[in-house]
Amino acid sequence: MGHSLSSHSKSTLSSPPRRSRSLSPMSPPPLRLTAPMQIAAEDSGSDSSSSFAPPARDYTQDLPDEILALVFASLSPTDRNACSLACSRWMEVDATTRHRLSLDARAALGNAAPALFARFTAVTKLALRWARGSGADSLSDYGAGLASLAAAAPAIRKLSVASCTFGPKAFVAVLQSCPLLEDLSVKRLRGLPDTAGATTSIAEDIKFPPASSLRSVCLKDLYSALCFVPLVASSPELRSLKILRCSGAWDLPLEVITARAPGLVELHLEKLQVGDRGLAALSACANLEVLFLVKTPECTDSGIISVAEKCHRLRKLHVDGWRTNRIGDFGLMAVARGCPNLQELVLIGVNPTVLSLRMLGEHCRTLERLALCGCETVGDAEIICLAERWAALKKLCIKGCPVSDRGMEALNGGCPSLVKVKLKRCRGVSYECIENLKVTRGGSFSISLDIVLEHDARSASENGAQENGQAQITALTDQMAGMDLPVNAAGAQSSTHTITRMRSVVSALRL
Repeated sequence: MGHSLSSHSKSTLSSPPRRSRSLSPMSPPPLRLTAPMQIAAEDSGSDSSSSFAPPARDYTQDLPDEILALVFASLSPTDRNACSLACSRWMEVDATTRHRLSLDARAALGNAAPALFARFTAVTKLALRWARGSGADSLSDYGAGLASLAAAAPAIRKLSVASCTFGPKAFVAVLQSCPLLEDLSVKRLRGLPDTAGATTSIAEDIKFPPASSLRSVCLKDLYSALCFVPLVASSPELRSLKILRCSGAWDLPLEVITARAPGLVELHLEKLQVGDRGLAALSACANLEVLFLVKTPECTDSGIISVAEKCHRLRKLHVDGWRTNRIGDFGLMAVARGCPNLQELVLIGVNPTVLSLRMLGEHCRTLERLALCGCETVGDAEIICLAERWAALKKLCIKGCPVSDRGMEALNGGCPSLVKVKLKRCRGVSYECIENLKVTRGGSFSISLDIVLEHDARSASENGAQENGQAQITALTDQMAGMDLPVNAAGAQSSTHTITRMRSVVSALRL
């Protein structure tokens, strides 16, 4: 599980090894670890008893539970499930040390939840997914639905749900039953009400309890995400908020959210109907450090200026302007004046010039990561400005910008901290220039050039080029690793790969 051994574990290692518990009458027989050549001989049908004798005993009995748990942690979910069916001891060690579960959110899961979480007592991270074409009904708002599941798992700290048919009322029960919940991710729900009305009317219909423990919320691909605004607004300790590709007008909701959760540190807005009024609402979040604006065409320099004037702790700013030319030098110059702690700046489809780049280099002395993608105004003069003014720059990425050898050669004596440069679709830069930079800067300096062929460039649409740039700034880390439950004992006994992997780990421990 990645955690350090406790003092009890250390004392166990120094004392005589703890043997496995006796098997219960209903438990399947233990898997015996045999030599690889013996398995091969048995598979070929030959008599191996004359050459290879089975081991005198199961050496895994010598392993303390803590070591066995570390072995399980190195296995894939499928292999771990198979191992959990080997014997009663392995099943108990797996159950008491498994922290994450990924479950098929069928309706029957609500009834099975008490027994399930009585077995897996250490689970704190839960992912629910429903396959629409599975032929089974999804968990619902009522009866033995998500409410029953939440009541059986009060220790849950992270919950991710996707493609299910329950709505916001189910999450009222979640907040009531799971007082430790810190991270909530909601994606592609199909049971949401029509939220064409105002946010205030939604708040009157659904009363969410105070979520004092909630720190992170992600709303993604929801056609009626506005019904979750009262939930977000009832989380005064909220630190991270991601609203991605959700319908509805978000200016007023952002005012409500930031007024009640002013401690926001990270905000991601992607493909939303939000404008300068919504950005101005962020002025209440004095601790904001990370801001992602991805394809929000109604946002302009004015909104960026209002953020920069109040959010002086901003460290990361990612803007995909979608080539609308509504965010440019004026907004970036305000960032330079108001955000001296800026460390990372990613601009896609935004057109900065020497005016803003010079100010950023002079005022943001810790700015060390810069990406310029599809910026039509970034040419040789802008790269020369970077070389002269950006002393702290360490990593530079340029894609689809009209730069040439003349601009790149300025990096020979500029940007003393620069260690990595990546160029793509910059047809004015030659490989000879790249090789000269490698020789001149030497040391640990790295530079790469990827020139797309003409026919490939013509086949790629304008939107496709923007999507490639967007991929750099919209990658999310809120996905939970799947940990499927074991299905049957046959799968455990047929997993030769599992046995082989366990044997190698045990052999290493014995050495």
